[in-house]
Amino acid sequence: MKSIDELIDSAAELTERGLSKGEIADELNVSRETASWLVEESGRDPSETTRSPEPMDTHVDWSAIGSDSGRLDHVGAIMADLLVDQGEDVDVTVGIGKSGAPLATAVGRHLDTGLSVFMPSKYHWDDDGADNSGSFSRNFSGIEGKECFVVDDNIDTGQTMTETIQRIRAHGGTPRAAVVLTDKLGEDQIDGVPVYSLVEIVQMHSD
Repeated sequence: MKSIDELIDSAAELTERGLSKGEIADELNVSRETASWLVEESGRDPSETTRSPEPMDTHVDWSAIGSDSGRLDHVGAIMADLLVDQGEDVDVTVGIGKSGAPLATAVGRHLDTGLSVFMPSKYHWDDDGADNSGSFSRNFSGIEGKECFVVDDNIDTGQTMTETIQRIRAHGGTPRAAVVLTDKLGEDQIDGVPVYSLVEIVQMHSD
């Protein structure tokens, strides 16, 4: 299990590599707010002995799955099984970003669908207020007039999933259902689309 200090060090390394805070959030499977906090802490003066309050979040590390193609395929089969009752006439499986694309590849193989990849706007997000729209990669299947499943590794606030669903509709596709490995939001639907997860993460705290 990674400690807070290890996550801060990872955020510093990714920042040095030129990744935006949105990309860091994706790499570390944390919310954008947490990624911003980790980056800020990584740049803190070492002479300072106190940290700013830590955000409430859960780090998800699924590298044991992602690092092995066989395990990835098995997990893809499970995710596909969660979607199969949503219809056999779905044309395309849409993977969100760098983490969702390999999962969508495995899911699409088991469901015999085409593959599309959506690069969300969070990859451009860096606390600068920029509102850059995400885009679909031209190297994969188009979605116009297609029934679509949506696949990602994690849902934090639901913002990226919402964006993806809306962009699918804007491009003439129909999102039928979504599936993720882990869900921190805990909603059965996002923007009217059913959402399934292998693991739902619930924060236990008292006010």
